Amino acid sequence: MTIPFTRCAFAHASRRTLVLMLPLALAACAVHRPAAQVDAPKPARWHAPLPHHASVADLARWWERQGDPLLVELIAEAQGASPDIAQARARLAQARAAQVAARSALLPGLDGQASASRGFNQQVGALASTAQAGVQAGWEIDLFGGNAATGDAARERLAGAGAQWHEARVSVAAEVALQLTGWRSCAQQLAVAQADTQSRGETARLAQASEMAGFTAPATAALANASYSDAKVRTERQRMQCDIKLKTLVALTAMDESTLRTRLATAAPVVAPEALFAIGEVPAEALAQRPDVYAAEREVAAASAEVGAARADRYPRLSLTGSIGRGWLRTGGASVSSNTWSIGPVALSLPLFDAGRRAAQVDAAVARYDAAVQIYRAQVRRAVSEVEQALVQLASTDTRSTDASQAAAGYRRSFEATEARWRAGLASLVELEDARRTLLAAETALVALRQERMAAWIALYRAVGGGWEAQQVAAAPQSTR
Repeated sequence: MTIPFTRCAFAHASRRTLVLMLPLALAACAVHRPAAQVDAPKPARWHAPLPHHASVADLARWWERQGDPLLVELIAEAQGASPDIAQARARLAQARAAQVAARSALLPGLDGQASASRGFNQQVGALASTAQAGVQAGWEIDLFGGNAATGDAARERLAGAGAQWHEARVSVAAEVALQLTGWRSCAQQLAVAQADTQSRGETARLAQASEMAGFTAPATAALANASYSDAKVRTERQRMQCDIKLKTLVALTAMDESTLRTRLATAAPVVAPEALFAIGEVPAEALAQRPDVYAAEREVAAASAEVGAARADRYPRLSLTGSIGRGWLRTGGASVSSNTWSIGPVALSLPLFDAGRRAAQVDAAVARYDAAVQIYRAQVRRAVSEVEQALVQLASTDTRSTDASQAAAGYRRSFEATEARWRAGLASLVELEDARRTLLAAETALVALRQERMAAWIALYRAVGGGWEAQQVAAAPQSTR
């Protein structure tokens, strides 16, 4: 039958020369693969407004630059206990083993053999002891690059697994930072609620004393008591939310709850420096830092190599075997030894009929490649969207921060003035409670805005991959737990 070779050309030569050069000529052949790298819509610049116009922040050292040693400690504990990181590390080890297995197919295999026996030997006509030892080698010559393509796919998936390992660590770090800052924000809101409760309690006490003296109507005292009870309910609900956030931190870090409570209670208050939020520029090339984008790109390359491997499987296979050994024969006090060696046979396997199985495998590989390309492009679009959203949120919180602080300070002065008027009998309790509610809403909103700003920064840190660089993937996982 005629075998269709791709990208091979043989010059006119004698039949003997052609036969001798056939294995080398075939080894130079390679099947066609689709593109290992494809274009994706990457913006020349971000379209979202950037807060301030300062220098570029070093996202890779974000946690250290925040000046919060407790956060660094909790991140380390969480990354050591995270099941997601453990699974990513296991996938990395599996990918590394798969690469070793794929690479071994390109090299000869050696097997050692040994045997010994004793019995009647017909050749010498007596009892004899025989022993044999040898080494047998086998090598499949990679004619059309199928084994090389499989090795390429394994190498790309190893790089992708390393990126996913890094993505798991970035996600855990960001989640711990989000939960810790969320707990601190909750504690600040609890302090605001407790101060409000204390103030309402004092108002209720004064209103009750005034009622007993006959200077205040019972309805006014009832309003003060109702306001005090409402504040206690609000405070308790806020305390519950703080406890839930703390227990979430316990689950993330695997720390003992009493130990964590002590660490949180004794840690010095941390105020994020204003420079932390000053982002002058986030280049569009930062997309390459995202582990998920990098892993999706490596999957495209791996799928491309698998198409080549599937196509190579439709062409002939050439294998070469050989052996070398030594044997011993001992009988009646005399011994004889002999050496043996062989090269061959050279076996050529020609696929003749498989009912379309190999063609279907090629079609399946091409379909996986097309899917990988679409996933990669979608991942790039998602990355662009997440960075844009984080920048929008960061810019918005920066714009609102000054006004929110001024509003809270103004409502505080208004409440203090109204309270002084109420104590002097120049304002009603209804006016006082209305001013108090406005102040509570403003102070609570200010604390929430600060947390929203921090959450936007954490989202930006996660969106650009935590300052990760592609060349760090291969080496970093080996030196970390």
